[in-house]
Amino acid sequence: MAKGLIVLLHGVGSNGEDLAGLGAHWASMLPDVAFASPNAPFPFEHGPGYQWFSLSGVTPANRAARVFNARQDFDRWLNGVLAAHQLQGSPEKVVLAGFSQGSIMALDAVVSGRWPVAGVVAFSGRLASPHPYNLAKQTPIMLIHGMADSVIPWAESEAAARQLRELGAVVSTQFDASVGHTISAQGARSAGEFIGKCLAQ
Repeated sequence: MAKGLIVLLHGVGSNGEDLAGLGAHWASMLPDVAFASPNAPFPFEHGPGYQWFSLSGVTPANRAARVFNARQDFDRWLNGVLAAHQLQGSPEKVVLAGFSQGSIMALDAVVSGRWPVAGVVAFSGRLASPHPYNLAKQTPIMLIHGMADSVIPWAESEAAARQLRELGAVVSTQFDASVGHTISAQGARSAGEFIGKCLAQ
């Protein structure tokens, strides 16, 4: 059995294969760690790919409700992933690494207290969870965001870091000036180093 599992959560309109290469990149840095990069639960209604919740008509006012309503299906999905790797009931051996909408769901899993995992990496995301927060404080979090991101402004991760620290979380950040809505090589490398430390605890 692997000593840990990294679950990759892709962005809206994408699929699990989109982030599978990230796992391959980290494999040499993280021996004896397994990777899972499945599709999100729902088909994307505006084209190919999948999504964690619908973006149709989403606004800052209703986004938190979308996240809340996605929780049951997310938890069922994640329990299935952990069961496939014989890690049900062992969240301390799991790291969630999300991109964009996948980051929203990864952060929600921790800030709601539902998933006290070993660590969370959130690329190009935002904290969109509804209150009240019940943060799993033992879970370290790394937020990585390009400052040239025109899809989700990097200020969202900056604000998330501030809120999470106020809740007592240990938060690392990396903001890259020339990076857009993507995962850079430097971001991937920093995340891999962070994950290694999380799973070495």
